[in-house]
Parts: sequence; C-alpha cells; structure tokens
Amino acid sequence: MLAGIFGKKSDHPLADVKSAQELLDNLPKNDAIKSLMELTELIESVTDNADFKLDHQFAVLRMIDEAAQSYARKLTREYFTPFEINKFQENRLWLVLSNYYRQVFNAYFAAFDRFCSAEKGSNTIKSQVPLITARAVNAIICQLKYICSRYGQIENAIWSNLAQLYKHAEQLQYLDTPVRLYPGLTSSTSVKCEVGALLVWYDSGLSALSPLCIHLSERIVTQFCTTIDIHTEIGNNSRLAFDLNRPAEPTRINMGATTHLAMRFISMPTMQAKMEVLMIALKKNIVPDDLYLGGNYEAAVVKEAAEHLLSYLIAPPVRRNVRRMANVALNVVNGFETVVGNSNAGQSHGGQDPARWVTEEISVGGFSSVLPPGSDSIGIGSLLGIQPEGVSHWGVAVVRRLLRDDANQLRAGAEILANQVAGVIVNQNGGEPGDGQTALWLYAKQGAPSGGGQLLLMKADTFSSSRSLKVRLEGKNYLLIPVGLQEKGLDYDLAKFKIIEQEGNSEEIT
Repeated sequence: MLAGIFGKKSDHPLADVKSAQELLDNLPKNDAIKSLMELTELIESVTDNADFKLDHQFAVLRMIDEAAQSYARKLTREYFTPFEINKFQENRLWLVLSNYYRQVFNAYFAAFDRFCSAEKGSNTIKSQVPLITARAVNAIICQLKYICSRYGQIENAIWSNLAQLYKHAEQLQYLDTPVRLYPGLTSSTSVKCEVGALLVWYDSGLSALSPLCIHLSERIVTQFCTTIDIHTEIGNNSRLAFDLNRPAEPTRINMGATTHLAMRFISMPTMQAKMEVLMIALKKNIVPDDLYLGGNYEAAVVKEAAEHLLSYLIAPPVRRNVRRMANVALNVVNGFETVVGNSNAGQSHGGQDPARWVTEEISVGGFSSVLPPGSDSIGIGSLLGIQPEGVSHWGVAVVRRLLRDDANQLRAGAEILANQVAGVIVNQNGGEPGDGQTALWLYAKQGAPSGGGQLLLMKADTFSSSRSLKVRLEGKNYLLIPVGLQEKGLDYDLAKFKIIEQEGNSEEIT
C-alpha cells in the first residue's frame, strides 16, 4: 500500500515511512548533539533525493523535523544560556544548530518550490502549504539568530527567499491561515505572523545585543506577533517597509519617499502597550507563565531584552553625537580587572598586553574600529580600557555593537564612558580599613553637565543601594552616597553616587 501512495520502491532508507521511523527509533536518545547531527543528515538526504514524490518527501521531512525538535530545543537552551560555557562547547553547539536550521530551511523551501512547480504529489499536500511556508519562514528566523549571534553578514538570498514565500502566501490568500507550527506548542501562528515577527525583530537592532538578548528578544517579539500588521498601503502607524520586488533588509519609513505597489508596510501600534505590561511584571521580578522563552530565565535577564525592545518601539535609536572620520591609534585592554590594572599608570599591571586598535570614526560619545586578529574575547558589553597613542592616562568604553563585514572582519562600535579614569580603593562607611575593594573613578567628560553625581565602576555584584562608601582621591577624602545602579555589565557595576567632601586629611584608606 505504501508503494502505491509514495511511488515505486527504492533502496533509499527513507523510501517508505516504516524504514524512516526505524531510523528515528534507533537514534542515540541520550546524546542530543549526535542525534541532531544524524537528523540533519537525514533532512539533507530527503531534500537531495529528486526521485521522491513531493507528498512522500514532505511526509518524511515532517517526521524527521518533528523528531528533531526536542533535541534542537535542548541544545538551544544550552547555547543561549546566562552562564558562561567553554569556547569549544559554544563553537560545537553553534555549528550543529546553525547547520540544522540551514538544512531545515533548504528542505522546506525545496518542497515549497516543487509545489509552486506543480510537481507530482502537489495536490495531495495542498492543504499543508501554509504549514510548509510558515516553517520555512521560521527556519529563516532561526538561521538569522545564529548568524547574528556571531555578528555575521546576512546574505541577500535570505531576503529574496522571504519575499518569494510571502508573495506566494499573499497570492494564494493563506497569509492569515492559522497553523500549529510544531506539536506541543500551545498557540497557533501564520505566515503573516512569522514574517512580521522576523522583520520587526531584525529591525530592532541585533548588532547591539548579546547572543542571549538576541534569543530572548526574538522570543518576546514572537509572543506578540499578532500585534504586527503588514499592509499594502502606507499609514500613520507604518514603521517599516519591505520591498517584494527588490528584497533587502527592512527599512525605516520615510513618509515623503516614493512608494510602489510591491512595497509592504509593517506597523505594530499595540505592541508597545503589551511590552509595557510585560515590563511591569519583570520589574516585580516575575516572568509571566505564558511567556514562552525556550527555557527558564531570571526576570532580570529577560528585562534587559524587553527594555531594548521597548526603547525601540518608543523611539528608534539615533546618533546623539556627530562622528568624524579619524584614524586614532588606541591601546586597548578588555575586562574589569585588567582595566583596573592599567588605571593608575601609563603601563600595564593587569597581566595583559594592550592590543592596538585604530578607529575609523570617533566622537565625544564613542568610536568604531575594525578589531585586530585575536579579539575573540570581545563581545557585546565588554568593558574596554582605552589609551590614545601619546596619552598617559586611560579611559573606559563599552562595546555596544558588533558586525562582521564582507571581508569577514569584525567591526565594533563602542560607547566612551570616560576619557580619564583613576583606580581607587573604596571602603564601606564605618567599615574596617583594609577591607576595601578596587574601583574606577570616572572623571566627567569635557563639556558634560555638572552636578550629575559621580560615576564609579565597581566589580560586578558589589554595588548596594543601601551602603555608603568612603574613598580617598588626590589627597581628599569623600563620602559616596548611592544614587542608583546605572548599568550592570558582564563583569562590572556602573553606579552613580552623590559625593560629599570630608574635612581633614586623614590617612588614606587602604
């Protein structure tokens, strides 16, 4: 009977559903990486076999892909973790997952293409085309997630394929057809939801996020994808445009620009309200039960991604300071402890030789630079010690953006926190001398408004809003009264204090 449904018999191990199921039953259940690698090979084999009728190809592909979901989700949780994993494991997970989603997309897009060509078996799977298309778009989202987690270049083929999928769904009027993307998921989606989520999430600015925040922001946008609309005419709420005839990454709306019939406009007028409700819960240290993130994450971690998205919805980021093209040579060190080690003199005390970076653009607020080889430890949120060539003192900056260019060079954009810092010892007010910790005193930038309080860079998890500190600097003693935590970094706390100069020149606290 199977031969009658799926065509003539073949020696291929996936030529009938029974043999395919036997292969799935024999997977190494306790080795997710090995299982997903084997399933990826099976998906590739199904895609490459032109002898399979389309309905059989889809039936077997669906079996394998659905069997792979538990392994893919487990490994995704391991890759997008708040905890540090060793470089070997990180690279291994990235390669396995990125290859899996690439092959999944190739497989569904091949089935989609065969359906569009009306190959034999097309009529049998006609009702499944919305699912095939939605899974293909979802696989693009997952591909982008792993490309962007390495700040890689996005091939234009991704946008061309997305446009082809969208146009087909629009022409055959199944954009809004509800589908259950995979078994076990509680909510339905649609091609429009998947495309809308992809475009909004990508436009939110992934090059400014850590890999974990890239993942969490995608999950949050997907949660609210029903608030995203795609329409043929520009409106007051239109935020983005996507050109179906000349596919490229989504662009911000220019109300005065010329539009044409192949342009689609994306709006999300009610997403901000949903995000604000989510933020209320996260600020109470609650992650809503109905927020599916693909794993268990603390509210503080989710809040960082939600804040990024809310800022994007309220006001897309704009450059505050004019940058100028300038090749400024910088000595650069990475990490709080190493920056502290360099802060009191113009030479390294932190056990790390400075790297030499050359800026491409620079402003009062930041700079951009091509990273030299061997900068693998640099990531979003890395604290940098920076020392312009010929300058004796050090400043500090934080990496805000990373992007890999066509030449496979990694480009960084960094925000300058201070052009000059000093290493100091801070003690608890009333604490014992000698119990202090090293911190960095940030001198105000030239032209910065006065009276804003004093910024201090401290070791991660050491700031307390209920604890005043004492510090001695340049022969003067200061009492530091906490105002608030400005930023929690990878290995530092950036905190603001009100400063009160204390009378007398008591001995320096050590």
